[in-house]
Amino acid sequence: MTMERLQRYSVIREKNPREIVLLKGRGCQWRRCAFCDYYLDGSPDEEADFLVNREVLAQVTGETGCLEVINSGSFSDLDDRTMDEIASVCCAKHIRELHFECHWINRGAIPKARSRFRGLGVTLKIKTGVETFDAEFRENVLNKGIKETDPAKIAEPFDECCLLFGIAGQTKAGMIRDIETGLKYFERVCVNIMNENGTEIHPDPEVIRTFHSEILPVYRDNDRVDILMNNTDFGVG
Repeated sequence: MTMERLQRYSVIREKNPREIVLLKGRGCQWRRCAFCDYYLDGSPDEEADFLVNREVLAQVTGETGCLEVINSGSFSDLDDRTMDEIASVCCAKHIRELHFECHWINRGAIPKARSRFRGLGVTLKIKTGVETFDAEFRENVLNKGIKETDPAKIAEPFDECCLLFGIAGQTKAGMIRDIETGLKYFERVCVNIMNENGTEIHPDPEVIRTFHSEILPVYRDNDRVDILMNNTDFGVG
């Protein structure tokens, strides 16, 4: 399956109802996370990316009043015309809440984006991939590129966070601590279970079984916690 044939539009109707689109950008600027190959969906061809993005955004109906935009990187990796198209769609479809994703290293772009969309009557929510609040594991194993260790300071520029579970070395206590820390400092937490990909980090079946049997039942019905056992559970990818 080519990147262009990926499913790029879906509607989430249960927790936090929203439309969601997977757009194309330059790709994550960090590109050094040991577990991630999503940046392969990036492209240096700005014109081709914009044409794909415009087609995807044309599917947005505004039915939930909320739109989530992901792009295998940070929103700041999207070209200017795509950002303009997002703004136009928000206005035309009466989107009042817009979700973007942003890597820690691109957090400086957030204030300007918040101001721009606030001027359109749109509240911006920014999600970042923390993966774990265990700073040693996060940086020495996952190579996430977040040098800050204080969860409160990590959370300051953002509204929501992603966590990554299912990797050797993770424990039940550690995963629960991560979720509870996320709920303390962020509005929402999205738990992703490690899926096999092209990196050297592989899913650990025992850790995943522990999560599935002992942690999933506790948080499955929490309205502030999204849980993706597969990375396409939101309907895109």
